[in-house]
Amino acid sequence: MNRGLNVLLLEDDPALQQLIVEELESEGFRLTACDTVAAAKQTLQSGHFDLLVTDLRLPDGDGMDMLKAVQAQNNACAVIVITAFGSVRQAVKALQAGADDFLTKPLDLEHLLLSAKRVLANRALRSELQQYRQLNTDHGFHGIFGKSPAMNKLIGQIRMLAEAQGPVLILGESGTGKELIARALHAESPRADKPFLAVNCAGIPAELLESEFFGHASGSFTGAKTARKGLLQQADGGTLLLDEIGEMPLMLQAKLLRALQDGWIRPVGEDREVQVDVRILAATHQDLRKAVEEGRFREDLYYRLETFALHVPPVRDREDDIDLLALRFLKQSAIAQQKQVKGFTAEALKVLKRYRFPGNVRELQNVVERAVVFCHGDSIALKDLPDRVQSNNSTGGLSALPAANGHATHPIEAVLLEGQVWPTLDEMQKRYVQMILKEVDGNKRRAAALLGIGRRTLYRWLGEDET
Repeated sequence: MNRGLNVLLLEDDPALQQLIVEELESEGFRLTACDTVAAAKQTLQSGHFDLLVTDLRLPDGDGMDMLKAVQAQNNACAVIVITAFGSVRQAVKALQAGADDFLTKPLDLEHLLLSAKRVLANRALRSELQQYRQLNTDHGFHGIFGKSPAMNKLIGQIRMLAEAQGPVLILGESGTGKELIARALHAESPRADKPFLAVNCAGIPAELLESEFFGHASGSFTGAKTARKGLLQQADGGTLLLDEIGEMPLMLQAKLLRALQDGWIRPVGEDREVQVDVRILAATHQDLRKAVEEGRFREDLYYRLETFALHVPPVRDREDDIDLLALRFLKQSAIAQQKQVKGFTAEALKVLKRYRFPGNVRELQNVVERAVVFCHGDSIALKDLPDRVQSNNSTGGLSALPAANGHATHPIEAVLLEGQVWPTLDEMQKRYVQMILKEVDGNKRRAAALLGIGRRTLYRWLGEDET
C-alpha cells in the first residue's frame, strides 16, 4: 500500500532520525532524511514528496517554516509535525496552519506509522473527491467538450436544429461522437422529457429488423408468443437515433420513409396501422451520396434525411480541443484506476497534438487510458504513449512522393528537388509552407501547429492579415 510513497524527514537528532527511517522503510516508504531546514527546502525543490515529517525546533529554523515551504510548492504533500515541546497551543497553531497531524516526543514509532498511513489516506480521499466534483460539475454542452471554432459552430447548429421537428442526418467519421451529438439534440429539444432510444442498424439480424422497428402481433411469426411494440412506438413522443443507417436494407428504408412522411406504421402481423410521433435522427460515417449512386440507399430517403445535416469534425480539425479532452480522459482514468496521475509532460502533449487520430475521440480516449496504466509518475510522459503515437512525425503523416528515378522521395526532399535548383532559405520556407497547407486542405490553424509556429507568424510568412 505504501510502496513508492516518498517521505521527507527533517529531524536533527541522529538517533531518532535513524529509528524513524528504519520504521517507515520497513513499511515500504521511501525516505529522504535531512537535519537542517536549509537542506530540507533544497531537497523539497528537487523532488516530489507525499509526506513531510518534521521536527518543530531545529538549529536553523522550525517546522512551521517547512510547512509553509510545502504549501507554497505542493499542497498535495501531507505534513506531520513532531516536537519535544508539545502543548495544546502549539498543536492548534500547527493544525490551523495546515498540518495534518501533531505528535510529541518521546515519540511512539507505532503511533507515527499509524498517523502517516491515516493522513496519506485522508489526502488521497480529498484529492479523489475534488476530482469527482470537478468532473461532475463540468458537463460541457450535454457532455460535449470543445473550445475549437469547429465545435463552437457545431454546438450553435445543434441549438438551432433542436427546435425543429424534422429528421437530422449526423455525418462524421467513426469515433467522432455522433451519438453524443444526437443526445444533445434531444436534450435541447422540446422532447427532452420523452424517451431517447438509439439502435445500431448494423447490429440487428436482417430477419428481425422489421419486427425490431415496427413491432409485431402475437403469433405473427415463429417465436412471437406475445405482441411487442417496436422501437418507433417505444420512442413515441421522443427521439429515435438510427446509427449506421447506411446498413439498413432497402425494403426497410421504404417503410421508414413512410413513417417519416406521415407518422403511420404497421406492426408485423397486424391489419391496422398505428400513428407515432417520433423525431428520427440518423447517423453514419458512410458517403450516402455514393450509396445512392450504387443503388444501396434510397434517393428519396436520402433527401428526406439530408434536409438538416450536421457534420461532426474529426479530431485532426479540433487541435485546440486535444489538451482539454486528453486531460478530462486522464482524470476519469486516474480515478477509475486509483492512480495519482495529474497531467502530461510538455513533450507528450505536443506529440498528442501532432498525431492525426484516425480513430478520433474514441482513439484519443483509449490512448490516454492506456497511458495512465503504463505511467509510473504523476505525469504522462512520451514513453507512456503507444508506439504509433510516439513515432508520428511532425508533418502529421505526410506520405512519400514518387521521384523520377522510381524510388520514393520524402516530401521535404521533393520540395528541395523542385526545378532541380537549390532554393534560397526564403524560397524553401515558402515552398514548405505551401506544401503543408496543401496537406491540411488549407487549414491554417492545423498548418501552424505542424510547423511549430503561431498563427500570427504563419500569416506573416504568407503576407496575409489575420482575419
